[in-house]
Amino acid sequence: MTYIARHIEKKITELGKEYSVILLTGQRQSGKTTMLRELAEKEGAGRRYVSLDDLGERDLAKTDPALFLQLHEPPVIIDEIQYAPELLTYVKIYADEHVSPGAFWLTGSQIFRLMRGVGESLAGRVAVLHMTPFSQREIAGLPPRPFVPNLDTLLAESRISLPLSASDMYSRIWKGSMPGIVSGRYTDRDVFYSSYVSTYLERDVRELTGDMDILRFNRFLVSAAARTAQLVNYSALAEDADINVQKAKSWLDVLEASGVVFMLHPYSNNTLKRTIKTPKLYFYDTGLVCYLTRWSSPDVAMEGAMSGALLENFVVSEIAKSYADSGLVPAMYFYRDRDAKEIDVILERDGMLHPLEIKKTAAPDKRITRTFSLVGGAFRRGTGGVICLAPKFSALNALDLVVPAWMI
Repeated sequence: MTYIARHIEKKITELGKEYSVILLTGQRQSGKTTMLRELAEKEGAGRRYVSLDDLGERDLAKTDPALFLQLHEPPVIIDEIQYAPELLTYVKIYADEHVSPGAFWLTGSQIFRLMRGVGESLAGRVAVLHMTPFSQREIAGLPPRPFVPNLDTLLAESRISLPLSASDMYSRIWKGSMPGIVSGRYTDRDVFYSSYVSTYLERDVRELTGDMDILRFNRFLVSAAARTAQLVNYSALAEDADINVQKAKSWLDVLEASGVVFMLHPYSNNTLKRTIKTPKLYFYDTGLVCYLTRWSSPDVAMEGAMSGALLENFVVSEIAKSYADSGLVPAMYFYRDRDAKEIDVILERDGMLHPLEIKKTAAPDKRITRTFSLVGGAFRRGTGGVICLAPKFSALNALDLVVPAWMI
């Protein structure tokens, strides 16, 4: 099984020369451990590895953290650090007493609970990075670059990129981006995702909330997947799963805390008084969405009622990944006002706003961009575009590009 290099490796190597502690967060099975162990092997420093999924190691870390660190001296990888937050104080003491950049590489898959302890114990000593499932650029072996609809960059890439058909695009959407599937380690996609839900997601909810009704949680997951690329509606999620609204909020918080979903928040400024305040819901992995919503093949997904939402989720998640892969948090929003005027994505970059529409069409019309005129105010309006199923890169006008989804 060939190892596929991850874009974030470069950032970890750079920050490891400056910070004593690197914390890598991200959903389970996204490849954090595999990548860090690969980096450790290349590093050649004899870096140890210990996982707190091991109950014996976890118990020692919680009851005698000083002894734990004596047995697992830096440089060390400590996997699933959220299981023993008691360790963080001792990691801080070590970092204060030793000038040792890169001493600790920590991973965590329950982000919110973990970050509270990190903020209290390791402020100023830790570099925090977020890792997602594979981006399409990683799979294709292309170099990292945060996505911006830049004419020169995209034109140059279009000359060397191999175009994908709509059918090929939906094959990628349906297959997903989890390393276990992409690498070929697991060939039965349905079995992989079934195991992922029962082994990891259900366990995380139980551990973080102390509350688990498996049947209702699975209904909740399906409902959330069916509402991807839509405004978050806790009442509808609660009704579908036969739970109360508070529990729906709690379970969605867990999915976000576990790096499975993320929220895209609405853009607003002082001149835009009528914008809505509800965020939109997206999954980092469209394969999981297709599994939960029972699309049995790429062709069925492409022709089904969710085809537009699946494409939108794919594009938005790929844009988010392009920033995470470079160690950045994207200034990415959507726009919708009370008059139902909408822009799918607004990227804020270098003092400019870049409006983007995502459409399941191979021949976008310039009327699609008519809402782009709403962008402005304190920021200048930058290049925008329509991300779609067009066979090639082109432009609608001087400001608005036609970007094939496979170029994200």
